[in-house]
Amino acid sequence: MDERAALALLESELEPVGDDAAVVDGLVLTIDMLHERTDFPAGTSRYTAGWRSVGASLSDVAAMGAEATAAVAAYAAPEFDEAELLAFVRGARDVCERVDARYVGGDLDGHEEFTVASTAVGRVDEPVYRSGAGVGDRVCVTGALGRSAAALELFERADETGDERARERANDLFRFEPRVDAGLALAPYASAMMDSSDGLSRSLHQLAAASDCGFAIRSERVPVADSLTELAAAERALERALTFGEDFELVCTIPEADLEAARADAPVPLSVVGEVVAAGVTLDGTALEDRGYTHGRS
Repeated sequence: MDERAALALLESELEPVGDDAAVVDGLVLTIDMLHERTDFPAGTSRYTAGWRSVGASLSDVAAMGAEATAAVAAYAAPEFDEAELLAFVRGARDVCERVDARYVGGDLDGHEEFTVASTAVGRVDEPVYRSGAGVGDRVCVTGALGRSAAALELFERADETGDERARERANDLFRFEPRVDAGLALAPYASAMMDSSDGLSRSLHQLAAASDCGFAIRSERVPVADSLTELAAAERALERALTFGEDFELVCTIPEADLEAARADAPVPLSVVGEVVAAGVTLDGTALEDRGYTHGRS
């Protein structure tokens, strides 16, 4: 049973499920787990690991249109190295400070593989779920897609050649900024929203299932990160931007009448990549495959 099958199994046991975070009496709560083998390529610094682990949970808070409050992390490793542990905590603390949240500690444990479980909490009065998209709404994406795919290319290059500059650049790209400010700004306008951690293609299929709708996307409107286009041919760069995932941008639907105001309020670029239709998920008129990041893959 893979991750998606396991989630489908649990849907019948847990209600409600399916959004980026749970909302209980205005409290937003989410948890994530990352492993060295599947989530941290060779060359990932512990500072970057701390930033990225906690940032992933903060991104879930952002996707609900919520204000981030605090985060914790459980750190497990074969041994506790002083420099690595301090670097991890500093990365976790710095990403929290970037979104005006607090890193308030966590837990330590021995484990055969470096593993992190992170939890973030936030507050929201009117959360944005995945289930509100309506036909005619515009499909929007914050920022650009493909930073993490570019980072992986550079990590692999550094591992093969020992290029320290490539390794430093890869770590820089891996330290994304959680879109908490953007989520707060877009919440009054968005009919549905989630983050792109599984890739744009899969995110669209997840939104379509939650909102019982479809999407018509145009490839020339998909914002591909410059860092990726520098490393890959245009066709491959687009494919990676659509399916690689782990970019933690926001994907949302906005009624056309609210689009101008939403763009004016958004603190980051907001690209319109398509529109909501009655059924089907297409790219340039052709069915877009439900393909993206799968957690726990080797």
